Amino acid sequence: MLSQLGHLPMDFLLVSAMIVLASAGFIAGRLKAESFAFSPDVRVHSRPNSHGFFVLMWALGPALLVALGYAILSGPLSRAWLQGELPSGFSSLRPGEMSNYLDAVARAGRLEGFASGERVFDTVTARYVQIRGEMNLAALALAVLLPAACLAWAHRRIGPDFRARVHVESGIEWFLFLCAAVAIATTVGIVASLVFESLRFFAAVPVQEFLLGREWNAQTSAEFGALPLFFGTFMIAFFAMLVAAPVGLYAAIYLSEYAGRQVRAVVKPVMEVLAGIPTVVYGFFALLVVAPLIRAAAVQVNGTLIQLGWASEPVFAAQPTSALAAGVVMGIMVIPFVSSLSDDVIRAVPQALRDGAYAVGATKSEAVRQVVLPAALPGIIAALLLAVSRAIGETMIVVMAAGHRAQISLDPTQDLTTITVQIVALLTGESGFDSPKTLSAFALGLALFAFTLVFNLVALGVVQRFRQKYE
Repeated sequence: MLSQLGHLPMDFLLVSAMIVLASAGFIAGRLKAESFAFSPDVRVHSRPNSHGFFVLMWALGPALLVALGYAILSGPLSRAWLQGELPSGFSSLRPGEMSNYLDAVARAGRLEGFASGERVFDTVTARYVQIRGEMNLAALALAVLLPAACLAWAHRRIGPDFRARVHVESGIEWFLFLCAAVAIATTVGIVASLVFESLRFFAAVPVQEFLLGREWNAQTSAEFGALPLFFGTFMIAFFAMLVAAPVGLYAAIYLSEYAGRQVRAVVKPVMEVLAGIPTVVYGFFALLVVAPLIRAAAVQVNGTLIQLGWASEPVFAAQPTSALAAGVVMGIMVIPFVSSLSDDVIRAVPQALRDGAYAVGATKSEAVRQVVLPAALPGIIAALLLAVSRAIGETMIVVMAAGHRAQISLDPTQDLTTITVQIVALLTGESGFDSPKTLSAFALGLALFAFTLVFNLVALGVVQRFRQKYE
């Protein structure tokens, strides 16, 4: 019996229990409220639906808590329970080996009728399935009994003078607060994990060596100078903004000031489609189309300069991957960020300013240059800074098209590496999470987080300092 319970689809059962209890609670609460709500001699505070939602809330809340606790704790508790029952011979296993063994047992336990032929392993797996069955039975019983008790308690509270609507609105307010708290807690957890692991890394590698060192060879845990990574990241972001800033800004000016309604209704959605294209598609485009074109152009320029005697050696490296290719394609990807935000800011400028400029004889272009753009400048700068932070944090394009060499070079056709490329490289493989190689990825992540945070704070500061209010 317990072995069968170990294979139960608990997700389906818990969701079904929550749906049944919530429906039963709403119906029971509404029916009881209707018994006195329509009596002419009784004055009620809340409508029947409010009473129904009150009982539903008390039936669904505990069931959600049980389901959440099961999802978080059932796996670790089952493994700890099983590990405590293992024979003494398993004590010689190291923590990593024990974790791998328990993972194998858990995978085997999910397969009904599994038999490996190894008596000890099959016995441990069978016991694990029994433990899971006991956990499933306890969780299912708790998911039914606790909400049922809460449902009965809430049902007894219903009466003509009961302020059900107030309690329901308070419950919704708490639910919204918990949603906001989850977002805040997630952010705090991410930052805390980055800081904790980075401190472990900086205990082995000095901070000044990491920030100012010019040699990066983390794969062998030899050198951790991240300056070439910072250089490559900002160089590619620079090329991206060379493309995105003028194209996005001029597109926003055209859409907001010159384009007609029909043209705007077509052009703006088409431009914003660029924001919905997966970044891996941009990476393929950069690798298969843009990078070969840049390489061919660089080879032609080198050959021409050498033929004319203007250069004794190639000026451009013409690598298969290059910072210029990644930057150009990243700039294309960032164009919708600049154009959409700038368009919204420009259209928010009051029409009275334009009419005043026309009244003193300004042309359309003069009004845009001397009145509209200065008024929208804080928002435009904020849009550009937000686009820079987006470009700095991009991963797939630079992984596929920028290269992997950690070097400092002003040649845009050289292959450079970035922070995100190295994070991907360092966190793939078999290295343990206690090695300097892996810990360096968290230090790079913290640096990347700091860079993007600074850009966002600068953008907010610019908006708050130079914002102008118009009536």
